[in-house]
Amino acid sequence: MTAGRQVPAQDDVLGYFATLSNWGRWGEDDERGTLNHVTDDVRLAAARAVRHGRSVSCAWEVAVPGDMERSTTACPCAADMPGAEGMPPAFHADRRWGFSTEHLGMTFHGNAVTHLDSPCHLFWDGTMYNGRPHSLVDPATGSAWAAVTAAADGIVTRGVLLDVAAVRGVPWLEPGDGVFPDDLEEAERRQGVRVRRGDAVLLRTGRGRARHEQGPAPGVEQAGWHASCLPWLHEREVALIGADTPQDVQPSGYPDVLMPVHAVGLVAMGLWLLDNCDLEACATTAAELGRWDFQLAVAPVRLAGTSGSPVNPIATF
Repeated sequence: MTAGRQVPAQDDVLGYFATLSNWGRWGEDDERGTLNHVTDDVRLAAARAVRHGRSVSCAWEVAVPGDMERSTTACPCAADMPGAEGMPPAFHADRRWGFSTEHLGMTFHGNAVTHLDSPCHLFWDGTMYNGRPHSLVDPATGSAWAAVTAAADGIVTRGVLLDVAAVRGVPWLEPGDGVFPDDLEEAERRQGVRVRRGDAVLLRTGRGRARHEQGPAPGVEQAGWHASCLPWLHEREVALIGADTPQDVQPSGYPDVLMPVHAVGLVAMGLWLLDNCDLEACATTAAELGRWDFQLAVAPVRLAGTSGSPVNPIATF
């Protein structure tokens, strides 16, 4: 849907790498990017957004098998477990308790698992956020720059859900439908909320509903943020964006910038991304309570040198 809109040309989008850059804004050694917008005052304001005490998850369950490889051990009697021979005698005397344990593995980047992208997830011309070279990513130890551990203290801020599917009066946007700044502002008007500095903006395209009703969508086309939203997000000083898709509308419309929201957002802006949220419970709760802002808590696993983390974002109304 582009009729009547000023859609930026590809050269304009490529120009965003300079005009929207946050390199050096918070110092040459900054790895947190837009999370710097989340100040103590912003977190206090987020706490005041809790009015009802109701919390909902914004994540998909990680499926087994499929999204996660799992190896489980169950010992009905712990004294019989491998290696128990080295335990103290009292351990062998207690034959009543047992245990289960797991070894888990997953690839969380992609189009299925709800996850957080840190700035080191993407390079542009071999460069990461704040001008660091991609050579800081080592195959054995991971990234020495702007890894997910830069958010080790968690992300707790005000979340705002913008329901663009409702704005357009459809159950879900069709694959390839882009979301534009006028959609965001119409959602603000309809919902009586305004995005402000330090917010996490969650975009509902309705893909979650489609996935619940029809299963995962085939193909690579998807609805999502259009590149024209990037200046809007920069101007509003948004700390984090999420969506019920992997963010970028696909196809992007720009042959030389296939994923501009990822590329410009992560590399130039240091904008953290929440991919593949399930926003249906959040939207239902927001509509029922008549509140489209809430406290959002995102706690990535402290995985050293990692470009992101599977997460379970919690919205508390």
